[in-house]
Amino acid sequence: MTETQARLGQFEALSFDCYGTLIDWETGLLEALEPLLARASARPTAQVALEAYAEAEGDAEAAHPAEPYPEILSRAWVALASRWGVADDPEERRRFGQSVRDWPAFPDSPGALRQLKARYQLVILSNVDRASFAESNRRLGIEFDRIITAQDLGSYKPDPRNFEALVEAVEAMGVPRGKLLHVAQSLYHDHVPAKAMGLATAWIDRRAGQQGRGATLRPKAEVRPDFTFPTLVALADSADAESA
Repeated sequence: MTETQARLGQFEALSFDCYGTLIDWETGLLEALEPLLARASARPTAQVALEAYAEAEGDAEAAHPAEPYPEILSRAWVALASRWGVADDPEERRRFGQSVRDWPAFPDSPGALRQLKARYQLVILSNVDRASFAESNRRLGIEFDRIITAQDLGSYKPDPRNFEALVEAVEAMGVPRGKLLHVAQSLYHDHVPAKAMGLATAWIDRRAGQQGRGATLRPKAEVRPDFTFPTLVALADSADAESA
């Protein structure tokens, strides 16, 4: 579904958030949090658990922007254990910190990325470390033209520095910012700062029809993406149909 008069064919490169957009991080998080949830004094619902994680992660990233993502996960674990009245288990915490490698891809992600690769250069702008993303990349089965992680930059989205680095990298690939479309699920982490940088955006609304905000914080400003799709394959099919 198009929100403005922009056309998918006007872009030469797509940049992607990974977790929540390509990788089903909410399913992965809930599975990895099960040891805490099972021992909580009052077991939180999945929605409550995801929203609590969003707050804990956001606090950790803001306070420790230079730490790699496994350390952010570890800090979030400690905060959630305290919140739910559970004694911290160092081994469980370690496993949670390494859990990104086990998070599943959305079923449509690999095929949709192959469709899009035929038309666009593809770039990752992710809030994780290189090693964690490498494991997810194996699940996605696609070679990206450029990979930019929080570990590379020493800051986490929505920090504007991450999007400045994205624009610089894409322009070095020969693509002006007006020919770049940023594709993401999170309004908070991606759409607000991307639009502030003057980028066009496509919202993959993976939580369409679900209540609550899941594992993502509420955006700090109103934002209107240029495109909205319920899935990544809907974006890929729209690009194909527009071309035809």
